[in-house]
Amino acid sequence: MAKHIADSGFKDWSPAQLPDLTGKTYVITGGNSGIGLEAAKMLGHAGGDLVLACRSSDKAEAARASLVGQTNGKVDIVQLDLSDLASVRRAADAVAQAYDRVDGLINNAGIMQTPQMKTRDGFELQLGTNHLGHFLWTGRLIDRVEAAAGRVVVVASIAHKFGRLDMNDLMLERSYTPTRSYSRTKLANLMFAFELDRRLQEGGCKAICIACHPGYANTNLQSTGPTGLFNLVYKIANPLLAQSSRAGAIPTVLAAAGVEAKRGAYYGPQGMGEARGRVSDALVADHALDRGLWADLWRASETLQGEPFELPTR
Repeated sequence: MAKHIADSGFKDWSPAQLPDLTGKTYVITGGNSGIGLEAAKMLGHAGGDLVLACRSSDKAEAARASLVGQTNGKVDIVQLDLSDLASVRRAADAVAQAYDRVDGLINNAGIMQTPQMKTRDGFELQLGTNHLGHFLWTGRLIDRVEAAAGRVVVVASIAHKFGRLDMNDLMLERSYTPTRSYSRTKLANLMFAFELDRRLQEGGCKAICIACHPGYANTNLQSTGPTGLFNLVYKIANPLLAQSSRAGAIPTVLAAAGVEAKRGAYYGPQGMGEARGRVSDALVADHALDRGLWADLWRASETLQGEPFELPTR
């Protein structure tokens, strides 16, 4: 079963509703393509300054060049490999040194349905990249978000509905499949978002966290991770069923800067089983609302990436 966890008061949200974002800074992981790049265009068009945090510096530079003339704010880049915790620390330090305030920390980058592999730090690749890298990244930059009374945005997926977390086999060493791993990482993303917002609110912090998903959007995600039959299926299905990257990015932009967005909410498309269409409150699977599992995942994540997630002090 799944249910709405918020009633945000609107049936459809459009980027035309964005306020003037001049002077605000948005840091987007994976901002060089797909959902990240389209979100950057919309936030930049509204006046926001952008930081594209990307694994490939060359692709980031190309994305920055493509944004010239489409955005009204400045565009910076930082090299970030979420599958390498040393890279995450270096990139976070670089952002923290360059910016006193971050209005939107958008955790967008991810990989999907890869063969079983490990990160540089020995974690299962999808969990290490999609969840653990972003967990450390956010912990390192949460004080900058707090300084702006800003937002952490976590991009999850409708795939979370099919994910399950086994705290005794987080790396799926006993039962790995590409789809099981991906769904589990998207569940972890959503649980992290809910637990982070709960802790921020309980701690009296000004920063908030909002989750979202793009539905089924046509991006590089389906072509760079899946192999074999999965790759073939997406080549056929994407042109027929997927919505555009721009449409898929609208929930992210709402979560990052929409005045209508509520803390702790979850936004996504409403049509075709939440695969596409108008944007409003999205459905959350019942098993994603297990607060005890939120806390277990938080503690395990701190242990695995080797440092505590320290909330800003009042």
